Amino acid sequence: MAIEVGTKLEGKVTGITHFGAFVDLSGGVTGLVHISEIADNYVKDVNDHLKLNDQVTVKVINVDKDGKIGLSIKQAVDKPVEQQTQSRPPRAPRPERSGGDRERFSGGGPSGGQGRGGGGFNRDRGGRSFKPAAGKPSFEDKMSRFLKDSEERISSLKKNTEGKRGGRGAKRV
Repeated sequence: MAIEVGTKLEGKVTGITHFGAFVDLSGGVTGLVHISEIADNYVKDVNDHLKLNDQVTVKVINVDKDGKIGLSIKQAVDKPVEQQTQSRPPRAPRPERSGGDRERFSGGGPSGGQGRGGGGFNRDRGGRSFKPAAGKPSFEDKMSRFLKDSEERISSLKKNTEGKRGGRGAKRV
């Protein structure tokens, strides 16, 4: 009998390891049920779910070129249709954020300018100037704003850590 992916077979558990269980199929062919394919819930120890010589129904999930057969017990169990289509509850829509991030990237921060580029106009590769769509900052505007914020944070970190260097509690001058 040829073993094909998707077929359900009966087998006997012949070995149990920390990573799964070996199942003897018809004709002396053995396949492995990985620990993640034993049950729908978390399996910490295979011995909690299977014992040696247990008769199990398995589904063939893959057959490698070198003859290794991957089996699944949890996929062999027929589930109701509604449980198959929805394994977890739907996510609730995310609430809208306040203007915090939008303000930071829209050029309306403490500097009020357009970042390092100034002027609000950018130049394309041909040297021609263009203006980004109103209300939407361009990538260059976002990037320049990010760089400015990053440099400000780094400089404040350096100021705070410079005084803490040195030994014996004395500040170096």
